[in-house]
Amino acid sequence: MLQQDDQRVQRLQQQLQFLREVDKLKAVQRHNRLLDGSRRENAAEHSWHLALMALVLADLAPAPSIDLFRVVQMLLIHDIVEIDAGDTFYYNAGGDQHEREQLAAQRLFGLLPQDQAQRFQGLWEEFEAGQTPEAAFARALDRFHPIYGNYLLDGGTWRDFGVTRADVETRSGPWVRRGAPELWAYCQQLLDTLVQRGSLAPGDTAAAESPGQPQPAPPSTRVPGNTAGSLP
Repeated sequence: MLQQDDQRVQRLQQQLQFLREVDKLKAVQRHNRLLDGSRRENAAEHSWHLALMALVLADLAPAPSIDLFRVVQMLLIHDIVEIDAGDTFYYNAGGDQHEREQLAAQRLFGLLPQDQAQRFQGLWEEFEAGQTPEAAFARALDRFHPIYGNYLLDGGTWRDFGVTRADVETRSGPWVRRGAPELWAYCQQLLDTLVQRGSLAPGDTAAAESPGQPQPAPPSTRVPGNTAGSLP
């Protein structure tokens, strides 16, 4: 029985400590608002909504044999690091944000038993790299979510921060286009509508199309320990 097995008890205690710690994600406020615009969403709500989105929009994944459970796992844990690193507005991200998130991942996942810590760390790194079909789809949904939300809110936080269509196409476009091409075609229609309404400035569209802009890393390597295949 559990109470008679010291190793099982210690494992459970580590797991419960992790679960207590990640409960703090509910208190991390994001810049984006709920889809009805009533308030800012928190990071836990965002992660839940993305996981559900993956189940509903699975037929838009880039590969027919995608491991949907792996996608959901990545989406549920991808923002846990914000407990320590905080939420940074995507179009203003930079500086030491990546380093802070790396340290946060090591601390938070390190609360788990070693086998689970390694698995969660690997899933988080796979998501960040965006190399596998699962990670590409997960990242596409992560970028689509605020595009759709800001469309519903007639520009939403994009208007607050002066984000342009060129910014969206430069920063979010490559991820959505690569991980869910049909979804990116739909995003183009949404962006067209916002620009026509005057709710989104076009920006420097020539710069957005420049080959010198940042792009998702090419799918040339397999994430260590990942059993899913890389994108073709």
